[in-house]
Amino acid sequence: MNTQLILETYIENIIQIMTPYGTGSGFIIGDLIITNSHVVGGLKEVVISAKKIKRAIAKVIYDDAYYDLAFIKIDFSAPKNSLTLSTKTVEDGDVAIAIGHPYGLNYTATEGIISKASRLQGDLEYIQLDAAINPGNSGGPLLNIEGNVVGVNTFIIQNANNLGFAVPYFYIQEALENFKKLDRENIIKCTSCKNLINEEDILNDYCPACGIKLEVAKLRRKGYKPSGATKLIEEILEASKINVTLARRSQSAWRVEHGSARIEINYYENGVIIGDSKLCGIPTKDIDKLYDYMLDENSKLSYLQFSINENAIYLSHLIVDSSLTLKEGKIAFERLFEYSDKYDDILIEKFGAVKLKRDEED
Repeated sequence: MNTQLILETYIENIIQIMTPYGTGSGFIIGDLIITNSHVVGGLKEVVISAKKIKRAIAKVIYDDAYYDLAFIKIDFSAPKNSLTLSTKTVEDGDVAIAIGHPYGLNYTATEGIISKASRLQGDLEYIQLDAAINPGNSGGPLLNIEGNVVGVNTFIIQNANNLGFAVPYFYIQEALENFKKLDRENIIKCTSCKNLINEEDILNDYCPACGIKLEVAKLRRKGYKPSGATKLIEEILEASKINVTLARRSQSAWRVEHGSARIEINYYENGVIIGDSKLCGIPTKDIDKLYDYMLDENSKLSYLQFSINENAIYLSHLIVDSSLTLKEGKIAFERLFEYSDKYDDILIEKFGAVKLKRDEED
């Protein structure tokens, strides 16, 4: 199969994974989602989405920092065309297709060749490939031309040209078999003795078998805890009945869907917090009537303001972190959510503003 056909055939298996620390990729094998350990960032829960999986919170039930693998569990309907692990030995020069979400560009497929089927890095084997992989590709599948999984795209050499590495399929198979034998969840693989440890058996983050400090156990125990203005923003969102975990895009960015509106909230290093809703585009005629309406509304609005940037109309709330309070922030954000959903319809239906196309959600 060619790259386009492979992507079309198996696209339902490709998962986007989001944490406060960044985004990555994953893929479905059987009833689990496979990804990299470094993608889940030592968290017990991550946010996922796919073609047929609405954005949702999923559990990380296996974390293996040694092989850099993690397994995620959530209820989902089986894809029409399921991915399977390869049973065919990978050879130098084989064609390989990497699929993932680099830089948030969803469902990107790149084709290349296997430069070296077995490249040792420390005491582990990796598949070296020249298909372009970038941040966000980590955890996504590396497929052969039959559409079988030969590896998990894992890391690149910085400042090198298309020099990537994937965890080979036989490590994935080994990890899956050993994990399923336990018939338990919340398993951590010790990077030293390689034992699979029940998380509940770990005391003070030390491996009960060999005594080494388990960094993954520490991270899972602590979880993600925002601080300062970030914490206050999330408290405001929670007070407004927003699921913060689902809304969170990073440690300083959130997205809220309200009716037909999409609101982006960003906290910048200079202390400025901006809630923005990109409503619609400027119409081609009778623009003066639209301007008059927005100016008139601006004189009535509190907390919010219309603006235009690059032919798009925005409704925004801007505040500096030192002035943010729970009470005032809740009023401002709830108005932004409600009015964004109202004004986009008014501007389109009454003034002929242009409905904007959106990138596919996640």
